[in-house]
Order: sequence, then structure tokens, then C-alpha cells
Amino acid sequence: MTQYFPDFRPRRTRSQDWSRRLVREKTLTRDDLILSLIVHDGEDAPQPIPSMPGISRHSLKGAVEQAKIAADLGIPMISVFPHINPAKKDELGTEAFNPDGLIPQFIAEVKAKVPNIGVMCDVALDTYTSHGHDGLIDETGYMLNDETTEALVKQALAQAEAGVDVVGPSDMCDGRIGAIRQALEENDFINTKIMAYAAKYASGFYGPYRDAVGSKGALKGDKKTYQMDPLNSDEALIEVAMDIEEGADMLLVKPGLPYIDVLRRIKDEFKMPTFAFQVSGEYAMLEAAIANGWLDGERVRMEALQCFKRAGADGIITYWAIEAAKRLGA
Repeated sequence: MTQYFPDFRPRRTRSQDWSRRLVREKTLTRDDLILSLIVHDGEDAPQPIPSMPGISRHSLKGAVEQAKIAADLGIPMISVFPHINPAKKDELGTEAFNPDGLIPQFIAEVKAKVPNIGVMCDVALDTYTSHGHDGLIDETGYMLNDETTEALVKQALAQAEAGVDVVGPSDMCDGRIGAIRQALEENDFINTKIMAYAAKYASGFYGPYRDAVGSKGALKGDKKTYQMDPLNSDEALIEVAMDIEEGADMLLVKPGLPYIDVLRRIKDEFKMPTFAFQVSGEYAMLEAAIANGWLDGERVRMEALQCFKRAGADGIITYWAIEAAKRLGA
């Protein structure tokens, strides 16, 4: 039999470490990382989250220390979520726009003590409402769009006044990006950026997060009337186009890995700064498999982050940011 020699051997460039690095198509760096951080309004001790092994809620002081660690590692930004005393929650989520509330306090503290890191805060009412929804609801449990948008504008302004760098509306109300952008402009917060949760799906991967922020037990019904249907991809492009038109500076896909095809479509279509949120369920399922010895933790944690870069993400919100930054080095 005549031996066949292929004209092109793709394995040639995979044969040594130096050549693999030389032809690598994408690179994950510390500049791609956003640390997801949960702050509580209790005592100084961290509060471990059972469904998220290795992750804790931090006090105001502890969260500022975490921000300092992140900044020293070269992580550009933190994304902050609150866990507040249930006694402060009500049907209208009014604590969300308390200028002396937990999140405005945290923003002011971290901007004073760690000025070289960006601070992004969630704009939604779910961590402040007694019913666990992202906005105001009627007697049937349906979330009211325009009334919620008015509340979200007040929440975003409270954060901007405290010095936030980026607001992240995660509620999926129609028109809220335009309303927030207009309010920021009218109040001279022209450099406060908006990272729109442009394609946020009604996903089962949020469970551990809802434990972490204390909204799971409170949630009445589900969020399918405002978060996107997991089977829809074309609709995401419509949502994104609206948010860009209304003034979004950056776009976010949530969850990350289960919707990586949507991320790719958005980046290809709009060429805008586009980010992925590697959510609590993604973190928890991998950590559970790692703890059981089924997966190599060092490899899969980084591989799970690298896939977002390959798909076109400009950055990733992740609970692994500090560990990843240490591994990535300078």
C-alpha cells in the first residue's frame, strides 16, 4: 500500500509549548476578569454560602478588603450584590434607593479606599422586595413594567450619587435602559456607564445565588414574564438592539455557558463590548464535581473561563476571579 503523507499537518504547531503559545487564537488575562462579590449588612465575620463552596458573603469591611485584593491582582472591576436584613424588605423594595443603604455605603467606602478598581452594582429590586421579584408586582404576581422602571431609576441614581462607576440593570423591563440613561444625563452623571443585562434568561442556574442574597425563600412564583425564554435566540438580538439604541455602553449575557451561542451571535452582530456572567449554578456544579474528584479543578476552572473568550466575550463576571488572576500572573 502506498503511504500517504498529508500536505498539511495541523499537529505541527501543537508539537511544542512555545509554538502552541505562538499560534494561540485567544488569550485570557486578568484584564478580562470581573469579581462577583456579595456584601451583607451584618457583623464582620464572613458568612459561608453552603450551595457555593468556597464563597462567602462579606461584611462592609470584609468586602472592601476583597476589593483591595482584587485590585492588587490587577482585576479591573468588581460586581457587587447585597444581602440585607429581611426586616428592611418590603413590597416596594424601597431600601434599594436609600442613600444611606448598604450598597451606597459600600460604593463610597471602596471608592475612597480602593480608587483604582471599577465598581459595578446591580440595578434590580429582587434583593430588596419581600416577594423576591425584580420589581413591583400587581395582585396576581405580574411584574409591572413602567412602575418598576421608575423605581429602578431611583436606585441607579442613588448608586451614581454614591460614586458607582457602572450600573447593571438586570431586571429585563422594557425601556429601562433609556430611562436610566436619561436620568443619569439630566443629573450630570454623564460618565456613569451602563452594562445592560441585555439577554438575561429565565434560568434554573440562579438557585445558589438566590440562597446567597436571601431571595430564594421569598420568591413568589417565577420570573418568566420578564426574563427571556431559554429557547429564544433571535429575541436576544432584538433586546440588545433596543438597549444599544437606549444608551447602553456594554452588554451582558446571563447565564454564561448555557447561552454561549447567544453571546457569539451578539458579538458578531453588534461589535459592542459584550460580557458573560458565569453564574452561581455554573460555579456550584463544577465545584461539586471537583469536590467529588470527578474533575481536575485547576484545569476545568480555567477552561470554563477560557471558553467565554473563545466565544467573543470581552470579559467575564465570575466568582473565580481572584483564583484565576493569581494563576494568570502578570
